[in-house]
This record gives sequence, C-alpha cells and structure tokens, in this order.
Amino acid sequence: MPESNPPSNQPRLSAPQIAFAVVVVLYVAYAAAFIARTSFSIDGVRHFCLFDDAMISMRYARNLAEGQGPVWNPGGDRVEGYTNPLWTVTMATLAWLPLSMAKACLPVQILGALLLVANLFVVRAIARRMSPCAPWVAVGAAALTAFYLPLNNWALQGMEVGAAALLVSSVTLLALRRLEDDRFSRLLYPLASVAVLLRLDLVVPMGMICAYLMLFDRRYRLRHAIAGGIAIALGLGLQTAFRYAYYGDLLPNTYYLKMTGYPALLRISRGLLVLGDFIRAMNPLAFALPWLLLPLRRDRKVGLLTAVVAGQMAYSVYVGGDAWEWWGGANRYISVAMPLFFVLACCTVDLLFERLLAWHRGVVEPTTRPFARRQWLFAVAVVLLLLSTNSLRGPASLRIWALIERPLHVTDNEQMVRRAYILRDITKPNARIALVWAGIMPYFADREIVDISGKNDRHIARLPAHRAVDDSKRFRHFHPGHLKWDYHWSIAQMQPDVALQVEYPPGEADTYLAHDYRRVMLDGTSYFVRNDSPVLRWDRIAKLQRQTADHLLAKTDDED
Repeated sequence: MPESNPPSNQPRLSAPQIAFAVVVVLYVAYAAAFIARTSFSIDGVRHFCLFDDAMISMRYARNLAEGQGPVWNPGGDRVEGYTNPLWTVTMATLAWLPLSMAKACLPVQILGALLLVANLFVVRAIARRMSPCAPWVAVGAAALTAFYLPLNNWALQGMEVGAAALLVSSVTLLALRRLEDDRFSRLLYPLASVAVLLRLDLVVPMGMICAYLMLFDRRYRLRHAIAGGIAIALGLGLQTAFRYAYYGDLLPNTYYLKMTGYPALLRISRGLLVLGDFIRAMNPLAFALPWLLLPLRRDRKVGLLTAVVAGQMAYSVYVGGDAWEWWGGANRYISVAMPLFFVLACCTVDLLFERLLAWHRGVVEPTTRPFARRQWLFAVAVVLLLLSTNSLRGPASLRIWALIERPLHVTDNEQMVRRAYILRDITKPNARIALVWAGIMPYFADREIVDISGKNDRHIARLPAHRAVDDSKRFRHFHPGHLKWDYHWSIAQMQPDVALQVEYPPGEADTYLAHDYRRVMLDGTSYFVRNDSPVLRWDRIAKLQRQTADHLLAKTDDED
C-alpha cells in the first residue's frame, strides 16, 4: 500500500481569511488601474498628475527639496498655503527621486495606495475586536473600505487622506485594545501626535479619542489626560513654533482664507446642508446602520467608534463642508472616518441578521452560533451597501467607480497641464502669471505665480469673503477657499505678465485688464497678456494664435 502523507502542521486558512486575502489582491489591482486611469499623454509623454490642491503641496515640496525652502514662489513672500506639513515633507522626500516632472507625482500616488492597503489590515483588526464571533464582518468592512470611491479618489490623487485614514484607524485600534486589555499602549499617543503633524485638523479625532478614554477608562484617566495632552500639544506646538518662526503667522494662511470674513451661522448652515446631501446620496437607510449599533449593544467599543465618526461629521459641519461637495460622497474630513463607519455598519447588519434568524428559529435569546444563511444574507447586504455608498451622484457615478470613465477631475488635470506648457512656451523664466488653479499650472509652468483666490496670498486671505447676491441662496453660497478675490490687488498692483481664469464674476476683472492687457486665444483658452511685456515671447504667442485659428477653421470645415 502506498504510504499516506503525514498530516501537515501548517494551519489551514479559514474561508474569511481567504476572502480577506482576495479583497486585498483585488484592491491592489484596482488601485493600480485607478492610478493608470488618472494618467494621460501629452506630446507622446505619459504624465501623472495629482488633484490640484495636492499639487499646491507638491510645489512647496519641490521647492523644499531643491533648497528653496517650503515656499510657493521661490524668493517670494513666505506664506503657508498648505495645512498638511508632514505630508508636504513626505512629498519633498519623494521629490529627490530622479524622475522627470511628468513622472514625479507617481510615487505619491503609489504611496497613497500602499497606505490604503495597510489601512485594510487595521480595519480588519478593528472589526475582529468589534465582532469576534463573526469573522465575515471584518471581510465586509475591509471590502467596503477598499472600494469606497471618495477615499480612493482623495488618496490616489495625492491628498493626505490615505495617511490620515490609516492614522485615525490605527489610533482607534490601540484605543480599543486599551478598553479590552489591561495594559496601556505606549504607541497610542505618539501616533496621535504624528496625526496632528500630518494635518492640523486631525486634532479633532485625536482629541475625541483621548477624551473618550479619559471618560470611560477610569483606571488610567489621569494618564490619558497627561499623555494625550502632551501628545496633542506637541503636535500643535511643533508646527506652530515653526510656522511663527518661518512664516510669521500662528495659523496657516488657509485658515484665514476659509474661516474668517464670513458669518459663522451661514458657514455652518452650508455644512448642515451638504451633510444632508451626503446622507441622501448614500441612502438614509444605509446611513442609519452605524448609529443603530450603540442602542443595540451599548458597549464602550461601539461608543468609541461612534464618537470618532460623529466628531468628524460635526467638524465638517462646523467648517462649512468642503469645496468639492458636488462630487457627492464623503468629503476630505469625513472620508478619514469612513472605515470606522463601515465597521459599525457591518456589525449592525450582522447583529440584525443574527437576531432575525434567531427569532425565526423560535429562539428567545439570540444565539452567537454562526448560520450559513446569515453569512449569505450578510454578503448580499455588503454588496448592496457597496453599490449604495458609491452611487455618489446616482447610477452614473458607478461608471467612474468601475473605472469605465476617468476618475473625477482627471480631464481638468490634463487641461491644466497643457495650459501650463503653453505658459512656459510663451513666457521667459522671470515672467509673473496670475491664475486661480494654484496647484497644477504653477507646478508644471514653473513661473512666479499670483494666486487670485488667495490660498498662497496673505493679503487676499484676510479680506472679507464675498456674499451671495441672491439672498435666497445665502445658506448654500459658502464655498470654502473660493470666496475671496481682489482684482485690484492681483492685477493692478501685482501687474502679472499673463492673467487667466479671470472670468468669475463676469466682467469684474475687465476694468483692470482693459488698458494694459490684450486678450489672445490659445488652444481654445483666453489668455490676457500685458502689452509690451519684455518677458513674453511674442513670436510664440503669434504662432500659437495662428495654430488656434487654423484648428478652428478646420473644425468648422469638418462640421460643414
């Protein structure tokens, strides 16, 4: 008889473990495809580009890496136009890689993907602690996190949201361990300090976690107060000291831009309205799931996750939401807590099915014994949640989610890079350019820039914000970072050699452009060039005008 194989000492993977591994592998493939879909070709060269706000940080990072310091305009005024110091430093580190300008953004996108992959493992660990007898909850929470479009869009297009989500999840996991185990984590508060250094407003979830532990962990209450206070103060203190020493301000320039010069009540009302839009787009039933778990279970672990999620949503309301709420889904502030939202939602779904099946079987007390039927029902519910939470602007958004269409703003990104190359072509290196999109064009044009919307301009950031002309729209009019401008300052005082993106509000800039500037159409875009400027390449402008005219003529002939 043939000898039988000896039994293996290696433990076999369970079905949930295999399913989680499949989720991770599928997500890596999805993230790679997503990044590929954000790229585009210009003159035969493949370009990778981040979202415009991320490119503001990239400009600071490149100048820092090249020895110019963390400034927007090398040699210009020192203005802190970013709110993510640790992420900007990370970008500066990646800027040392020997890559062309067209490829310099790719490492940032890859890093964003790696951070999101790491976050999946933390989310699984959190879900296991929340529902130790239901391993499929961890798989569902990881799947919902992995394929949530807003989180992917922010992180894979270069924002610090992926790093922020990982830190919020990690600190929450350490706090859960403290609530369950009788030991004090030495890593919890150092990570909280890192989070505050990553982005200033992460003081909200870190402070929420610290306050929650002080309230419910009575044995170590004083220790939480001291360690948490020191960690948060250290994160705030280090960047505030550097900001005051280098920039001469106690707060970032974007704070003055977004949080001053506008009535707080109208700002908060807009925050409430866009939160309502987020809830309606997701589906109110899906949104309600996480909040049902606390009255159903009433334990400290559920309360911790609920507090962090609620804190981020309250903060989003307080600051008036984000500038890109028309996208739908979670904005940058809420996105960092969405993994915890999905953990709570999956725990609620599993608990509801458990009790429903227990009732169906005639059991008085719900049993924790796993049911095959319960697992299948849970899987169906996760799929429905996946579709519901990603239908940001209706079913059409699912085409973006499935990467059938390009990710959000990628078409705009390509257009801005093309405009940047035109600006480089028609100007000499010492030219000055005024514009609104303060990230992509300044980075690729590599010229001195006048920021019309004030993200990197101390004067404009401190102006009163423009109010709605139509009083009926006042509660929605607030548009963070986009309500302050002063064409007298940006054009008449700064005297740029080229100005573009000056169409809003219609006609307001005309007074300052009428005498010293002429309008030229280049590649379908209006550029206002200063008459007789010595730093403009007039021969290149004339050539591009002829090419634009020939293109329009050829297009008209084709239509005829």
